Amino acid sequence: MNSIKHARQVFDIELAAIKAVRAQLDGGFDQAVCAIVAALGRRGKIVVVGVGKSGNIGRKIAATLTSTGSTSVVLNSVDALHGDLGLVSDGDVVLALSYSGESEELLNLLPALKRFSVTLISLTGDLKSSLAKHSEISLSVKVPREACPFNLAPTASTTATLVMGDALAMAVLQARGFKQGDFAKFHPSGAIGRALLLRVGDIMRTGNRNAVAPETLSVKDALMVMTRSRSGSLSVVNSRGKLTGVFTDGDFRRHMATESDLLAQPLKRVMTVNPICIRQDALAAEALKIFNERNIDDLVVVNAKREPVGLVDSQDLPKLKIM
Repeated sequence: MNSIKHARQVFDIELAAIKAVRAQLDGGFDQAVCAIVAALGRRGKIVVVGVGKSGNIGRKIAATLTSTGSTSVVLNSVDALHGDLGLVSDGDVVLALSYSGESEELLNLLPALKRFSVTLISLTGDLKSSLAKHSEISLSVKVPREACPFNLAPTASTTATLVMGDALAMAVLQARGFKQGDFAKFHPSGAIGRALLLRVGDIMRTGNRNAVAPETLSVKDALMVMTRSRSGSLSVVNSRGKLTGVFTDGDFRRHMATESDLLAQPLKRVMTVNPICIRQDALAAEALKIFNERNIDDLVVVNAKREPVGLVDSQDLPKLKIM
């Protein structure tokens, strides 16, 4: 129990740190976002530099920026003075991370960076530090204390810096009008890519696997159609072939207790009207969102004429690796 108690104390300290940094946000944040957007608009990039734990956090921030369309690279502060300054170009933004603002390796790099026409943005816990004084824009990530019992190991401060980096990345994303489709371009592999690039028409069941029946069909015959399709639901259509309802295994069980001679009843009487449906040209991600938000097992797919053309079964999603 002592370990759990200590763990909760760490959570509390780091949560308090994030709230403290949030309260320190000011106009400098807007300036930083504008500077980054302007640099990217000039086909420049974001150069992230930091030492030690700040360097580790910097790599994550750079990765987040790049994955959301903001070109970013990591510059090693030591190697930079031995040729890696070739990464830097006029018009870039340099994002420098140092909680103390006095990291020797980083300060030694500043004169070389100043030879370029770059905007230096610092994330530091001391706005009066040497790093802050040499920066065009400084963002405070000062925290009340570290989670370390000796108040030494970078813990709450690195968490706060990471969150500040995330905030910058998301604000830049919105300012640049970055869309879901753009996100897909940078994540073509894995679950994210599959969910964002695939269309509903690519994953739906069709043909014999898509159970469809008219409103006048009896429940008994409808169950046979569902059985042949190996489906737990059936799309119900009117005389013009338009979707009017859905009939599921759940509907059958619910009506068993209340309907006499249920098997002889027409689907129109027992179906669920106005079912949730989706267009076949919609992104698979939209279907996934519906499954996550609504308590359903199957999703009817319709075309522009509201004719059922397919079915997305939630059981298929893990096999398609888009969940």
